Amino acid sequence: MWLLVCAGMLTACSDSDDSTADLGPLTPAEDYFGQATGNFTAEEWYPGGELGTTEKASYSAITPAAQAAGMEEDFISGEGFFEKLYTFEQEPRKGLGPAWVRNSCIACHPSYGHGKRQTEYRANQIGNGYLLVIYHPDNNAYISEVTGMPQTQAMSPFKAPIDESQISIEWKNVTEMESGLPMQFEDGEQYALIYPEVRIPQSAFNTNPKPENYDVRLESTIGVYGTGLLDAIDDEDIEAQWLSESKYVELNPAMWDKEAGAFKSSAYYAAGYNDTGTHRGSHGPLKKFTYAMTRGSLQDGAGANAIWNITNVTRSDRHWLYTTPAWAKAQSEDAEVIDYIKKHGASESSILHPYYADGTDKGIAERVNDILSCSSIAKKETFDKYLFNGKPYNGKDEMSDKQYYQFMVWHRGLAVPAARNLHDKMVQRGKELFSQIGCAQCHRPSWKTGKDDMWVDASTKAYAKSVGKDASKVLPKYPNQTIWPYTDMVQHRLFMMNDIRTGWCRTTPLWGRGLSRQLTGADDRLHDCRARSVLEAIMWHGYSKRSDGYRATEKFYHLNKDDRDAVIKFINAI
Repeated sequence: MWLLVCAGMLTACSDSDDSTADLGPLTPAEDYFGQATGNFTAEEWYPGGELGTTEKASYSAITPAAQAAGMEEDFISGEGFFEKLYTFEQEPRKGLGPAWVRNSCIACHPSYGHGKRQTEYRANQIGNGYLLVIYHPDNNAYISEVTGMPQTQAMSPFKAPIDESQISIEWKNVTEMESGLPMQFEDGEQYALIYPEVRIPQSAFNTNPKPENYDVRLESTIGVYGTGLLDAIDDEDIEAQWLSESKYVELNPAMWDKEAGAFKSSAYYAAGYNDTGTHRGSHGPLKKFTYAMTRGSLQDGAGANAIWNITNVTRSDRHWLYTTPAWAKAQSEDAEVIDYIKKHGASESSILHPYYADGTDKGIAERVNDILSCSSIAKKETFDKYLFNGKPYNGKDEMSDKQYYQFMVWHRGLAVPAARNLHDKMVQRGKELFSQIGCAQCHRPSWKTGKDDMWVDASTKAYAKSVGKDASKVLPKYPNQTIWPYTDMVQHRLFMMNDIRTGWCRTTPLWGRGLSRQLTGADDRLHDCRARSVLEAIMWHGYSKRSDGYRATEKFYHLNKDDRDAVIKFINAI
């Protein structure tokens, strides 16, 4: 186990070095940078606004706002929690047990960008940004036998909830488009589309019971830069965007009340969520992050959630483990697990000692089931009762409030890279066509942030109180900024082959994506990396005539090659 950890550390640190490399400024000597040019305004060079844009070719740079607020030291500390490996015992990144998804964040977000397409599922493969989405196809609900972010790694002698060696990913070719669009453009240029078919046999699940009637999809990570700026958009403005689009397309009924012309209560967290923030009427913050729009605000967004459940690191607002009773039961009934703990857990210095109990088979089995079932607030008293990972719990979490605060300074302080080549006539032509054929209807170019009266999570709030600071002022803020993310923050359906779970997917921001190949070594796109290029991503929008993006794709299909290339060059420039 320790050899694997050390080997992984060398790989992760190497990737980390690449991710933070300064590839030079994007502001050459030419005086056109930052100036109005062609059909671009001067401010479009700065997609994150003055407060949120970096002129470096980097996904990992700090925003001017965070730097001006004197948060650089905390930003760097927070960066370490993203980039470095978690281990069982070593401070400050202690945790990683008893089961986990990855042992570092950057493993999923190579160079802070989009995950890379994989041909096999291996958790320790750097660049594998995939999460396994295992759900019941009749109601789209996640299976309950494993966690929502399924784990394929576990501390010895426990067996991982899923044996990843039994997972298969097969990439299949599309032979014809459901929409009838030919797979060859009118000028003879051909394109190819592929999609994954994922299988996990029932035998791969180390749970009791084992799941039945399930299907599997892949969802890859996207870039984490600029997320704080999206969080600064007022919830009311996002609701207005949904309202305007509801007149033309069907919207997700789980989020949108068509008759009322407003978000359903399920689109928000409950009032007083985490006892934080300012109540907005009868509800808490809008869920606006992840493909399924399940997280919000950023202080409880995808990254804030992942720092707990990906590495299984406890903190003050999440004292409990990310595990399931079905896994706990299976491990407590496994004779090999019981025998190993009996042989190696007697010493109080052993990491397995918390599970040893009285040393009998029955006592060990009961203790294993108790501790591994500490997966909810209701089980907190059990978690408090025992030693965990060889250390007295005594209310001390593996990630302190200060460390989590630093992580959030980093997360909210990540800048968007400046736009490139806007003076290029081909890029300018691409912008014109992007709007003309209808791409901008979903990939809305710009937004204006509000006052950025953010919701502050409980851990950051506790840290602010401990140092006598105003919780609403300790994280980077981006008020009144014109930003250019190229997303409408709305969920749409593309009706692709082997589509995303539920079919509804938030429009992914396009800003900075043109640097993906330069920074991550790949240009994979869409929710499961099925698109290997911008061209393939566009054509997937036209796979079905039912797709919200079909009409725009059809018009793109009929463009001549120079114009198609111009659209792609524009997308890579912004």
